[in-house]
Amino acid sequence: MRRSSAFKPSSLLLFMDKQKEQPKKPKLTNMLLLLVAVLLISQFFFSNQGDKTPQDDIPQGPILLEPVKDNFAQGQVVTIRITNTTDSPLTIPSNCPENPLEVSRFTGTTFEPISATTESSCANIHDTVIAPQDSEILSFQYWSNALFGELGRYKVTLGEVSSPEFEIVEPGFFRQIGRTFFYKPIYNALVFLIDVMPGHSLGFAIIALTLFLRLILLAPSQKAMNSQRRMQVLQPKLAHIREKYKGNQERIAMETMALWKEHKVNPFGSCLPLLMQFPILIALFYVIQNGLNPDQTFLVYPFLEHVDLTAVSTNFLGILELMDPNLYVLPLIVGALQFFQMKLATFKNKGQAADKSEKKDLGSEMEIANKSMVYILPVMIAVFTASLPAGVGLYWATSTLFAVGQQFVANKKN
Repeated sequence: MRRSSAFKPSSLLLFMDKQKEQPKKPKLTNMLLLLVAVLLISQFFFSNQGDKTPQDDIPQGPILLEPVKDNFAQGQVVTIRITNTTDSPLTIPSNCPENPLEVSRFTGTTFEPISATTESSCANIHDTVIAPQDSEILSFQYWSNALFGELGRYKVTLGEVSSPEFEIVEPGFFRQIGRTFFYKPIYNALVFLIDVMPGHSLGFAIIALTLFLRLILLAPSQKAMNSQRRMQVLQPKLAHIREKYKGNQERIAMETMALWKEHKVNPFGSCLPLLMQFPILIALFYVIQNGLNPDQTFLVYPFLEHVDLTAVSTNFLGILELMDPNLYVLPLIVGALQFFQMKLATFKNKGQAADKSEKKDLGSEMEIANKSMVYILPVMIAVFTASLPAGVGLYWATSTLFAVGQQFVANKKN
């Protein structure tokens, strides 16, 4: 029998030996760990977090100003931490449509003041109130590119208090990759859909974008679901192999590989749908959080420069404000859909009988953990949804509903 180059017996034998020494991690747990890892990696591509300016460089006084980073990549939203060291509340006026704090740029010999105005509605831009002995982050979200679009050194001033200097630098290689291949295409696709939707509805644009992306990914994600379903159907045979060749790990590995090859199963294929969606989900989060204001038009492709971003309707069906988190309704819907999809993915046909060895496996720690994750993971996703802008939750709900339909097809086919 010719062995597939994708799976080597020696590698599988080593893997199974390790599994024998320690409890097996459930597949869904691995998927959850993968989710956490991708979210952490995403911070490297898109986030504004970074090393804080050393405290020794911050001018001392009743008000402290410090940029959250020593440098920002060109195109990032600049944010400033303001600390109120007094015993009274401090209010920082928004100054809308002008920028909220004074900004100066180093011109080669001295710092020269610069200013900008926003075309966004000032109704959505509020004063910053800081409690005594507390700090708040002030964002230049609506003025960032207009003020900090050029490379160089900057500082901000509030009254007589100035912040330490910070720099605007060129984006790194990986940030450029993330911006070029994920953020900008999704951003422009959403801008295009907003432009053609009735009432320039952000909600319907997100739904249309979700369906479009799911259709693009239909073939690989359906293949992964079919593979996952076949893998589940093969569990009785795999249990029979483990029982038949108990103690002979090399023979178990060879027979398992032969079974996978015969039924065209990739044991790692079930992670593919999640892997494909994570970059899209992360990019969409930052598009909704920062991108839908006129200051970000430098990201728009030339053929979309006519789109008026001030006309975007962020209220969906009169019940969801898509720019803000929704704490109850949307998380419950997303959690319920995720639970239903996972139950479908683990559904067993009536004719799928288990032999004694499989029944023993069903009582194992791995099987119990897998069953637990069917309930735990939807709850965790619901909690994540409650902490994100409702627009991201709307994407996830639409995407999961589409996945439910795909799972029905996969279950019927297998």
